[in-house]
Amino acid sequence: MGPVPSPSYPTLRPYAPADLPAVLALIDEDRLPGQPRATPELFAEATRGSAEADEPWWGAYEAPVVHVAVGSGGGIVGAVACARRTKDGAGLIPWLHCQEDPVVADALLSHAAAALAGAEQVDAFPFATALTQGLEGLPVGQRPVTHAALERAGYAGERLWRYMRAEFPRPGLPRAEGVRVAPARDRASSQRLEVVRDGRAVAEAVIGHPVQGIGVLWWIEVDEEARGRGTGRALLGSALDALGELGATQVVLYVDDDETPGGERDRTAANRLYESAGFEEVDHLWSYTLSPGPPPLAASRVRS
Repeated sequence: MGPVPSPSYPTLRPYAPADLPAVLALIDEDRLPGQPRATPELFAEATRGSAEADEPWWGAYEAPVVHVAVGSGGGIVGAVACARRTKDGAGLIPWLHCQEDPVVADALLSHAAAALAGAEQVDAFPFATALTQGLEGLPVGQRPVTHAALERAGYAGERLWRYMRAEFPRPGLPRAEGVRVAPARDRASSQRLEVVRDGRAVAEAVIGHPVQGIGVLWWIEVDEEARGRGTGRALLGSALDALGELGATQVVLYVDDDETPGGERDRTAANRLYESAGFEEVDHLWSYTLSPGPPPLAASRVRS
């Protein structure tokens, strides 16, 4: 069933604490498999402008300001968050929810344009918020109306990630020998698993601690000389074991497979590994940028 247009243009106003239940419900309407339920605690962290997985990015911005869209019946039908980068005033739309109604989506983006007036560049959905487990981008398969509204508004979109998910247990995977476990150096609430050979790490995996039973496999990397020997597959088995011990009942991961096969970042082998281990594709994630000047010629087309 396609989106049902709103009977009239919504009214935009600042978010108020009494709006919290309605806004959480809006966010949960768009929740993907493998993502946590919206809670007051996660919303509070997101509106402070923080997320453990992307703290360096958030540190460059002011705390987001949230506005809600109110329909003709008085109910909240949409919400958008806007922020500015401290050093240069560049704009940010970290999240937007509109019940996949094109009228509401257009209203929210129009309001964001006014709130971020004067910004030389505005980025939409560029990195994860505290409301997700590392979901960096807009899932265009589930949210085609929002995607189309961004393009109508002149945003240029770029596909960045393939989002995949699996439930536990994952039988049949080998386990790596000589695994060393330590806190991850550059990610809070994460662990690094290293496969050590002759005193040297030849492969590593980084996992994120579960939220609501959802763990994250941030990445697996195997040195070139150790590839082709099953090291990556065995390390995947060990990483999933570690997540299970931390309380995960499902795991998500993100593959930056936007480059064509044969390129420097060809992820064909990674996709093959995850698919063979039982991971299923949920969606593809896009981010967007609005720069000065006329909208790009392709702005009215939805890319595949």
